[in-house]
Amino acid sequence: MSHALKQVFNKDKTFRPKRKFEPGTQRFELHKKAQASLNAGLDLKVAVQLPPGEEQNDWVAVHVVDFFNRINLIYGTMSEYCTERSCPIMSGGLKYEYRWQDDSKYKKPTKLSAPQYMCMLMDWIEMLINNEDIFPTNVGTPFPKNFLPVVKKILSRLFRVFVHVYIHHFDRITQMGSEAHVNTCYKHFYYFVKEFNLIDTKELEPLVSVWAQIRV
Repeated sequence: MSHALKQVFNKDKTFRPKRKFEPGTQRFELHKKAQASLNAGLDLKVAVQLPPGEEQNDWVAVHVVDFFNRINLIYGTMSEYCTERSCPIMSGGLKYEYRWQDDSKYKKPTKLSAPQYMCMLMDWIEMLINNEDIFPTNVGTPFPKNFLPVVKKILSRLFRVFVHVYIHHFDRITQMGSEAHVNTCYKHFYYFVKEFNLIDTKELEPLVSVWAQIRV
């Protein structure tokens, strides 16, 4: 592993603890299957497809947790450069500004700095994926009716992390020599959300030019 990738995967830089799958569970086996596809060098567009005989919600749940972990790590590598001073607004350039809203503290869309937004976002996602009523871990426990709407909201907000990183901090990623890793992670994310129609095409517009460059 290169020094740059070691920095990306340095546990000391992890934004928060990784959510893991319990060995022996169906979700753990699906996670292994997904990782095996990636490690085998399969085309990412093929690797995200639902394996025969598997339930879509299980496959989606595994990937949501995996993307949460991966994007956490990516942001963690540059969080020291994403400060109240450098990034006073959570944005993607001059055209896109993202405001935070939840069902508790921020009931109206609220302007936050990028680091504040990231903290709120990761806490919010962590709370959801650890909620057994939304992400059940026991075999046979059905997913709730609102599972996919919740997933769409999680993924659309994780996409905003990519937007901020690419537009405001990609020079740092390049300096670390980690652009290939970040590009691969985004390609994986993009193909997955498109495969299962989890993010509206209009929401992906901030990175259209980036996608045109990395898709080859």
